[in-house]
Amino acid sequence: MKLAIRRLIALALLPVVVASCGSYKQNIMLKPSEKRQPMSYAAKAGELERDYLIQKNDWLEMQVYTNRGEKLIDPMPELTTNNAVTTDERLNPQYLVDHNGICKLPMIGEIKLEGLTLRQAEEAVQKNYGQYFKEPYVLLKFTNKRVVVLGALGGHVVPLTSQNMTLAEILALAKGPTNDTKVQNIRIARQDTVYQVDLSTIEGFNSGNMVMKPGDVVYAEPVRRPFTEATRDNASFLTVLISLLTLIVVLNQ
Repeated sequence: MKLAIRRLIALALLPVVVASCGSYKQNIMLKPSEKRQPMSYAAKAGELERDYLIQKNDWLEMQVYTNRGEKLIDPMPELTTNNAVTTDERLNPQYLVDHNGICKLPMIGEIKLEGLTLRQAEEAVQKNYGQYFKEPYVLLKFTNKRVVVLGALGGHVVPLTSQNMTLAEILALAKGPTNDTKVQNIRIARQDTVYQVDLSTIEGFNSGNMVMKPGDVVYAEPVRRPFTEATRDNASFLTVLISLLTLIVVLNQ
């Protein structure tokens, strides 16, 4: 009788094993196909760092000062300010670069900014504001440039607060890598290309610490735990199975 019960338990556990094989690695992202394999960034290591260019649908924040930005470095503000609200105390609205690459700004109206760096755009806007202000000084910055981090680090949207931020900086801002991260398999999806980076060695880090671009998706593959994942994915089935087996054992005592 005991042998029959053991065989019954083994037979009942067989579907669990089969189901675990099917659920294992089912949430892995950016899997390579036969036609497309991830590229090593080592081949792109010589790519020059460059400033982001303004593109359609970008959002820009702008600050305008007179006298070549004197207010920014005024050593005696009590002599040049009054009770009125200052520029620094005003909210800085954001301006959209539309589908035609044109941005509509206060007073100067529409101006073509697509394809320019921030520095070039500042010079163009300063020239236009020169009609209304004495020696204007303009500061522009992006507010919508970001990178998405997925996988073992959870889900994070990391703003690109400066030009030429690297993969290591993005991972640090996402609070990783953790002990659950396969650092030898970090993947970066950039448009229709996927790069695979190995951060487990100093050579891999030096060749793969790539400069991130707006819209990049970083995927850190998690360390797999087959038994834990199978138990989690088939928890309801295991509960019913254990209850049934317990009932069988009780009835045969």
